[in-house]
Amino acid sequence: MASHGIPRTAAAAEHSERTEQARQKELQQIEQYKQLVAQVNAKVAEKQYTDDALALTSKLLAQNPEYYTIWNHRRVILQHIFGNAQISSSAESEDPAKVQQTVLEYIAEDLRFTIPLLMKFPKCYWIWNHRQWLLQQSTELLQEPQAQRLWQEEHGLVGKMLSRDSRNFHGWSYRRFVVAHLETLPSEDGKTTSMIEPEFDYTTKMINTNLSNFSAWHNRTKLIPRLLDERKADEETRRRFLKAEFELIQKALYTDPYDQSLWFYHANLMSALEDTTPRSARIILELDNDIRQEFVEEEFESIKDMLDGAEDCKWIYQALLDTAVALKQLKEGSDGGFDDEMAGWLSELRKLDPLRSGRWDDLSKKLKL
Repeated sequence: MASHGIPRTAAAAEHSERTEQARQKELQQIEQYKQLVAQVNAKVAEKQYTDDALALTSKLLAQNPEYYTIWNHRRVILQHIFGNAQISSSAESEDPAKVQQTVLEYIAEDLRFTIPLLMKFPKCYWIWNHRQWLLQQSTELLQEPQAQRLWQEEHGLVGKMLSRDSRNFHGWSYRRFVVAHLETLPSEDGKTTSMIEPEFDYTTKMINTNLSNFSAWHNRTKLIPRLLDERKADEETRRRFLKAEFELIQKALYTDPYDQSLWFYHANLMSALEDTTPRSARIILELDNDIRQEFVEEEFESIKDMLDGAEDCKWIYQALLDTAVALKQLKEGSDGGFDDEMAGWLSELRKLDPLRSGRWDDLSKKLKL
């Protein structure tokens, strides 16, 4: 038999030949990679901390940025180069400004080197870690204006990275690292400047762009306590703030009640109402049972309304159970008339999430339903 006029035996032979060629090419690439690894390790073992050794690590990391040992080798090489530059700076014949420029060029070049790697491998820990190390080196080795410029540029870069991949938790963690340092830098009047307000606004912007941005919601939880402290918010202002946050997350949940990240933020707000929550993590500082009950009842009714049209959403039933339990505790052990409803919600959870049947059995025993 033939296919498109080509005998099958001939097509099979051609495919086999192509497959063998691909295999041979792959074996060749593996051998070249192994040779490159051996070259880098040999140079480091012999303490040949040169530009050539640095170039070899660049070639290797471009192929495999997950090879963290090579990142360590790269830092050793750079530390040696920086150390030589510092030694040279103590010599009378060497212009200190020129030495500073040399160190700056190496750090800036290494930052540039990792950018295309981050674009291709945005969730690689070792690339982010290496950039952190480079920035820390800039603070230790460079004049303050030079280092400050690098840190400020990094803040802009991570913003661009998050525009490309807004939910990359590595990028969000790195942004917190950069912001924390920028806040320690003195301005022209010698005072440090808080970045809490613009960073909080940034989370709002990113959430409005994508409601499912768990990292943005998480960053928001980190910022809120300090935001309110810096605003010197009184108790009434704090209550209005918490109410506004509940309204924000309710609006998001009505849009997509199936989004787990939204429920996590809702749970975080609810936890701020618990009397066991440390004062430093509270949004309202002076919490009494009346205030707690007011907020919990509002949330309870709102979540019940969400069931209309989303009866197959397990997150709603879980939230209803948690909120009902909180209300029963606030009402000093009264069942609040919820027991029958709670048994029904638990029954729905068994149907919607049978893989967690053991969890629902434990919850049933705990709630005595």
